[in-house]
Amino acid sequence: MKHVHSGKVRDLYETDDGLLLMVASDRISAFDHVLQPDIPDKGAILTQLSLWWFDQLKDIVPNHVVAPGDEARAVLCRPLRMVQVECVARGYLAGGGLNEYRAGGAVSGVPLPEGLEDGSRLPEPIFTPSTKAPQGEHDEPIPYERVVEEIGAETAEELRRITLAVYTRGAQIAAERGIILADTKIELGWDADGVLTLGDEVLTPDSSRFWPADEWRPGRSQPSFDKQYVRDWLLSPESGWDKSSRNPPPRLPDHVVERTRQRYLEAYERLTGAPFSG
Repeated sequence: MKHVHSGKVRDLYETDDGLLLMVASDRISAFDHVLQPDIPDKGAILTQLSLWWFDQLKDIVPNHVVAPGDEARAVLCRPLRMVQVECVARGYLAGGGLNEYRAGGAVSGVPLPEGLEDGSRLPEPIFTPSTKAPQGEHDEPIPYERVVEEIGAETAEELRRITLAVYTRGAQIAAERGIILADTKIELGWDADGVLTLGDEVLTPDSSRFWPADEWRPGRSQPSFDKQYVRDWLLSPESGWDKSSRNPPPRLPDHVVERTRQRYLEAYERLTGAPFSG
């Protein structure tokens, strides 16, 4: 197979018949850096979880999956012409959305009520698109009106509708498992027939924030089933890393690697209701 692309986490290959083989590595990234060492089983966990979610969402939006790959970390898929907009839905305030809110009372141009805190539930889920920056650069939040300008009103409305529908379904299913889906990012593209199609990964701990519902307390950083644990460690005194410097992050210690693996594993097993077999 022909190697097509390597991202921070995934490697992409083209088959002889024009399909794509997407392979999720065990690499983990944070703050636009690929960290060392890898998280064991992470690629397989994310791939298998995405396949499970694609099945839960197939009545909302078609997806790019043709068949699971021979390995647990791989999936054979149809090529898509990707939309150059990051499609993000938020039901709670956290991360970059929290920073935006604190700076101007809005997220991606969507005004929000006063008095919200870190982890606050929003009055309703909102669509908060951002740019799709090249690797190594930061995505920047953009208002919905700019999406309309760049890709047209009809497509922009479809992106918003699909993104919010995916978030709503994901949040409902997660809630049944005692998990809060705070936000999620999805990738959409056009297939060969011009149909908007869900691609890449979906509703994984790499693309979403998952919080244990029984530990949710607004006004603080929430315990999570995603890589927020790694972000928090990198920003802690223990790591000794200055995010504002140009220095690369330190190597993750063994206890952070193992704890991160356990959080990914717990997310998979609680959401799917099945043990992870690898």
